[in-house]
Amino acid sequence: MNHILLNLTSAVSINPIGRNLFALRALLKRRLLNKMASLTCLLFVILFNSSAYAQLKSIDVGLKAGSKAPQLSVLNSQGQKTTLEQLAGDKGLILVFYRSADWCPYCKRHLIELNQFADKFSALGYGQAAISYDSVDIIKTFAAQKQIKFPLLSDQGAKTMAAYQVLHPRYKPDSDDYGIPYPGLMVINAQGDIVYTYFYQGYKKRVKFEELYKQLAK
Repeated sequence: MNHILLNLTSAVSINPIGRNLFALRALLKRRLLNKMASLTCLLFVILFNSSAYAQLKSIDVGLKAGSKAPQLSVLNSQGQKTTLEQLAGDKGLILVFYRSADWCPYCKRHLIELNQFADKFSALGYGQAAISYDSVDIIKTFAAQKQIKFPLLSDQGAKTMAAYQVLHPRYKPDSDDYGIPYPGLMVINAQGDIVYTYFYQGYKKRVKFEELYKQLAK
């Protein structure tokens, strides 16, 4: 019997039809996995758009859900270049755009609020990071003073803000304030797709991280 099984196994391994069937099965499996990833991304977008939280009015700013997240042009508080892959957790990344941790009290409170939820988001599998036009020295000082658990990032030459299409048009390239964004956030999944965006008109209203946590935890 073992001899017969050995012969059958050998026959399949050298049979061109058998090899073609194995190759076809592998191809179909890859296509199925890709399709499932796309459907997961779409389901995530629908979930947010259908929730009561998403029904709050968000202005039309930034890259849209479903877009690929551009790579970052930033330095962390240690002056080191940082990538999306380094920042993301197993499920993705919560990326906050804020005006300044130096002079904007609303931004400071928002960052402190995120800090209170940092461990919970991490437990869900999401990394967190926040980007502004602040210098490395400013973000380093604020992070140390408030014991911020997630990376604060200094955008270089407003390149990241421009790539994500969140630059505020009020501040021109020849201005000292060039690089200030619309305050808001994006959620990027593990495949690098933007699955959620939220930006307010003005600067006083911000996303509530408690509500975001509830949505991500579903």
